[in-house]
Amino acid sequence: GVPCYNSLENVQETADCIIDYSNHICTPALMAYAVSKKLPVVIATTGHTEEELEIIRNASKEIPVFLAANMSLGVSLLVELAKITAKTMHDADIEIVEKHHNRKLDAPSGTALMIANALKQVREKANLVLGRSGFAKREKDDIGIHAVRAGNIIGEHEVIIATDYETITLKHEAHTRALFAQGAVVAAEFL
Repeated sequence: GVPCYNSLENVQETADCIIDYSNHICTPALMAYAVSKKLPVVIATTGHTEEELEIIRNASKEIPVFLAANMSLGVSLLVELAKITAKTMHDADIEIVEKHHNRKLDAPSGTALMIANALKQVREKANLVLGRSGFAKREKDDIGIHAVRAGNIIGEHEVIIATDYETITLKHEAHTRALFAQGAVVAAEFL
């Protein structure tokens, strides 16, 4: 966290909003700075610890905060469509497959976890299963999450909702990283 404090203390420019795509370890310093300057914050980083999320929640009592694991409008739509489908097909199996470039550190992605947690709103007994291996039977309430890391894939998220009779597959594919910047700017304008 020390480099974050040093860099923020040296900021002399004024701003209307902070957009954070840095690293979750900077959260304490970033939120302290934003609160001290009374600046709204768009947080697009993932991998926050419970302690860091609590810092964000506390800061949101004093300043506007927009926290999302993915700034894509298309991903927001995917989440809503997946929730509707999972609620309608209440006995269907649900699996999430996410694909990213070979340099991505966290697995599963924050977006995959965001989708899974949104699905838990309509599947209250859901149990998240991160990857599969071995000889275990799939349980009825499992939501499987599978991570692929290869090449320069910007980001793909696929939600598979299947019964014995039919399958609905919802997929979002990012074609350019610019879409994340576009979404962050829309969020900043909203704040």
